[in-house]
Amino acid sequence: MSERVRARLLPASPDTDDLGTLFGLLFDLREDHAWLSSLDDETLHWLGDVLAQAWHEPDNAPHWREPVARALDLLAGQIVSTGLSPALRVRLGEASDVSRCFNQLGRATQDFAELIEAGHANGDTLVLQQAQCLRALIDACEQRALSVHEHLQVYGISVDVVFQIDQLSARCRRMTLLLDWLLSPTPHRQGHTVVATLLSEGAQRRSIRALFTQHYALLARQVAERSAETGEHYITRDRAAYMDMLRRAAGGGLVIVGTTFMKFVAMAMGLSAFWAGFAAGANYAISFVIIHLLHWTVATKQPAMTAPALAARLDAMGRRQSDEQIEAFVDEVAHLLRSQMAGIVGNLAVVIPGVLLVQGLAWLLTGGPAIGAAKAQHVLHDLTLLGPTVLFATFTGVLLFSSSLIAGWVENWFVWHRLDSALQWHPKARAWLGPARAERWARWWRDNISGLAANVSLGLMLGIVPVLAAFFGLPLEVRHVTLSTGQIAAALGTLGLQAFHTPAFWWCVAAIPLTGLLNVSVSFVLALRVALRSRGVKVHERGRLLRALRRRLVRHPGQFFLPPASSS
Repeated sequence: MSERVRARLLPASPDTDDLGTLFGLLFDLREDHAWLSSLDDETLHWLGDVLAQAWHEPDNAPHWREPVARALDLLAGQIVSTGLSPALRVRLGEASDVSRCFNQLGRATQDFAELIEAGHANGDTLVLQQAQCLRALIDACEQRALSVHEHLQVYGISVDVVFQIDQLSARCRRMTLLLDWLLSPTPHRQGHTVVATLLSEGAQRRSIRALFTQHYALLARQVAERSAETGEHYITRDRAAYMDMLRRAAGGGLVIVGTTFMKFVAMAMGLSAFWAGFAAGANYAISFVIIHLLHWTVATKQPAMTAPALAARLDAMGRRQSDEQIEAFVDEVAHLLRSQMAGIVGNLAVVIPGVLLVQGLAWLLTGGPAIGAAKAQHVLHDLTLLGPTVLFATFTGVLLFSSSLIAGWVENWFVWHRLDSALQWHPKARAWLGPARAERWARWWRDNISGLAANVSLGLMLGIVPVLAAFFGLPLEVRHVTLSTGQIAAALGTLGLQAFHTPAFWWCVAAIPLTGLLNVSVSFVLALRVALRSRGVKVHERGRLLRALRRRLVRHPGQFFLPPASSS
């Protein structure tokens, strides 16, 4: 990054013997490769005649082939060094096979370069045979490198390793390009292709925007693949799974009842701004962790996890999509939306009566509500649709998405460093717990690390981020549909039936569905964008997908809310 910024502000000096530096100074515009690529054969021949003296030795023997051959040898050395590096070697399979593949590339390239330097023409039998062998080894090394991606999907992703793989693949393609130049019957045309390619790649290498784009894709890949696996658990595809989601969401709503009143307790303690935010965040985090450990669910956590799973479906569909694939994708969208609806309905169906029940018990036991009338009025004033609820609900959706990123990163880091194996074989853990319990302990962390990271990070962000934003003069708050509904129900339990006659209450009720929609949609869209970027997926035939969704929504709207009656 620093090098690209420096080059943008202060170009390199032309007082250098480095051809790469001079090349970049001569062709410093992003459009240079376009006009160079459009040159015709006549112009290329003319350029060849102009440069003939520089391209030939006094004996009129072309000597441009020797530097290209040496460039091949240099690229081969870099490929061998990368391929045999510890980070890649342990993930490439059998060590003997890997060493053989890359070591043979180095020797084969050196032998080919010696033939070129000895003056053998590109049509000689020895040159053609060695070139064929070299091509096979280049392809083998590139395929070896690309096979690491399968390992990374299972055992975790590292940005550094992915970058090394991409570099190795690019160098293999560069070697193939130079080899074609050396063997081409029309070297002027092939040389023109090489130069145009170098210009295009050089422009990308100097671009700050391209650097951010590349690293964003790598980071997205690092966190999204793990979320896709987790997201599959939040998609219901039949009636049994749908009812199970309702039950789990109802359990989550039961815990949120306690969370609602604990928030009022924390607010009543009169803590300073930071510690009040921390107490609220700890309350949320503990509640979310309890929900996770009991295998219940909070609806708003689902979208950011299910989006990568939907991106995986789009990736599997490919560029050309059949009618069956389109309908299958629509089915998947219907499954996803049904799951979200089940989660929200299950949460709210328990939160509202649960909070009212607690308020009723408080009236019976103490003669008064659990929260005062002033606090109830304050709730109605804060959560009204007439205020900045839309902005705050959108902001909460961003936090929900951020927690999924944290969860994906933590799980990937856990898997990449094989911490489950480290825990299982830790001497003290095996001494205290025994081998069998240590193995179960390690497996428990492997299965729950993502959920714990997501819930703890989300809870703390919901409490602390608004406090930090206020410190910088940003009046941001959170509007979580389940938590907000619980507070409105608590206000209703304090104010009684007279609340139904106040416009403020109904404006708060009107804000609930909009808050839920923004929580879900914002986190889902952001997560889907990251997942698509991580896979390099471009949505082809977008119009067909939208028309299929619209057609299904018109003909069978119930499929997006309830499972089919025929499902079991």
